[in-house]
Amino acid sequence: MKVTKIKSFPITDDSGRLYYIVKVETDAGIYGLGEVGIARWGAAIGKAIDHLSEIVVGEDPFSTEKLWQRMFRGSFFPADKVYSCAISGIDIALWDIKAKALDMPLYKLLGGPVRDKVVCYPHTGGSDIPELIESCKKHIDEGWKFVRWHQPETGPSFDYIDNFNTLEPVESIKIAEEQMGVIREAVGDDIQICFDVHTRLDTAHAVTLCRAVEKFRPYFMEDPLRSENPASYRTIARHVAVPIAAGEQWASKWPFREVIEEELINYARIDLCIVGGLTEALKITHWAETHYIDIVPHNPLGPVSAAVCVALCMASTNVGVQEMPQRPGSYATDLFPKQIEWEDGFAWCPDEPGMGVDFDESVAESRIVDPTGWTPQLRRNDGSFTNW
Repeated sequence: MKVTKIKSFPITDDSGRLYYIVKVETDAGIYGLGEVGIARWGAAIGKAIDHLSEIVVGEDPFSTEKLWQRMFRGSFFPADKVYSCAISGIDIALWDIKAKALDMPLYKLLGGPVRDKVVCYPHTGGSDIPELIESCKKHIDEGWKFVRWHQPETGPSFDYIDNFNTLEPVESIKIAEEQMGVIREAVGDDIQICFDVHTRLDTAHAVTLCRAVEKFRPYFMEDPLRSENPASYRTIARHVAVPIAAGEQWASKWPFREVIEEELINYARIDLCIVGGLTEALKITHWAETHYIDIVPHNPLGPVSAAVCVALCMASTNVGVQEMPQRPGSYATDLFPKQIEWEDGFAWCPDEPGMGVDFDESVAESRIVDPTGWTPQLRRNDGSFTNW
């Protein structure tokens, strides 16, 4: 069996949500699906996929390690984040092909299930505290065991700058502390709280926030710092007692090295669609296991990302919780008529060949869009720029 073609699909669903799907075809009629983690970089990533196709087309799809090494290192310079996203989409699709060719679910190819289902957390939120409470309670009523929201903004957009909102750290920390206290009281002690700082704070403010909310027992504080310098997690680890989750922006195993070996984080937020696919994610997962660090795969994306994340979690012992923005099967069903299973806050991959997700290419062709654009931006009260 040989790879014959790699196709890219930057598409939107009915809600306007953007996905970047990769389809790898073979001469045996078996195809696999992958997903790209930074869809708004899709124009550059699409070119990278075309470039990497020169390496992959004509090769045996079972040679995932060899192909990963050639894609990552094949131009002498190691892959950057654009190329790692492209490698991710291709690599995930190759694993899907292997599982289908062997007539087994992907999680069985990864060693077999160590759990029957994977507990998940949704995305909850609101423009004010009453809306946040309502969102959290609604999800709990649906069966979710976790709630999650992110570092609050503190003001409206500047009149003189388009598409900018305000986040003043000291004010935001006060709001966040109030939010978590109210939510803990509203949901009780048995529901877990995940809080995403979203890289919006510097080290000093992150320490202040983590200490302020410790009494509310968050399951973890996610991305309290920017991602460029993993060594800065030493400062957080020295000064706070709450569990820390990080890693969603790291594009290979190497940025994880320091925080795993020095045990600076408690949860590894591996993004399979950015980090280099399943081939790289498996290495990081098993590496984290040797330091008793659980994985919490980053999954803000679509059904393909959800499927490969859950397959990894089903076959891994060191799993905390799986991010699942929406319930599988409740969205984009015309594009993805087959999705993984979900019930009562847990997800699992079906006992059938591959990842358990399928894609309607004919529908996708009518939904192709220009995969570019920018996320909203944030400024402080003095007009200085901060992370979104």
